[in-house]
Amino acid sequence: MQPEPPSASDRSVSILIVEDESALAESIRYSLEREGFRVGIASNGRTALDRFRDERPSLVILDLMLPELSGLDVCRAIRSESDVPIIIVTAKDSEADKVTGLELGADDYVTKPFSVRELVSRVRAHLRRAAMHPSSEPEDDPLRGGGVEMDVVRHEVRVRGEAVPFPPKEFELLEAFLRRKDRLLTRLFLIEEVWGADYVGDTKTLDVHVKRIRQKIEEDPHRPEHLVTVRGLGYRFIDRY
Repeated sequence: MQPEPPSASDRSVSILIVEDESALAESIRYSLEREGFRVGIASNGRTALDRFRDERPSLVILDLMLPELSGLDVCRAIRSESDVPIIIVTAKDSEADKVTGLELGADDYVTKPFSVRELVSRVRAHLRRAAMHPSSEPEDDPLRGGGVEMDVVRHEVRVRGEAVPFPPKEFELLEAFLRRKDRLLTRLFLIEEVWGADYVGDTKTLDVHVKRIRQKIEEDPHRPEHLVTVRGLGYRFIDRY
């Protein structure tokens, strides 16, 4: 089947690949450029941050094993100043780095070796999701539940009166829970709501984000009272206050 011709909107979208394996970086670039995207490559962490700040790409594909500045440090720096989607690339045996990357605010991950076609699919899914997010008009009234107050307009969260930072995906997940308090939200629903219907990753990403939210809103994250697991189905946000 022939790929769809690139649209004008695709040609206006830039993607930054941060990868020190030149052959892999060029392979990814070739596939993305065939889809009509503008693509840049940085081979180390410091160059990646310079290019990100100069070019302001629409999405970043970020290897974690980089010279000069680690991918985790790059992820942390980008997320501190931008909500741009970040897809991290990890080695098969680097489970801890994968989780840390998600905790720092990355939106997704792929594990080496991976299918470039799958990566391109994830890129498209995250770009669609990022394009949809600003178009929705948030309600002015804060969302409240379980000692949490969320101002969607200002992108602010207060937990028991204290301001707490929330990266974009954690914020979107918490918003989904607060808008549907006391309802069972299945894993499939949450993934489609936050990552999009065509998300092709596994549910580990969702679990990590739920864990991070619990660490921020629960008095005892190991024994949650508000964001509870419904075994085999999903999660429920219980408003006990």
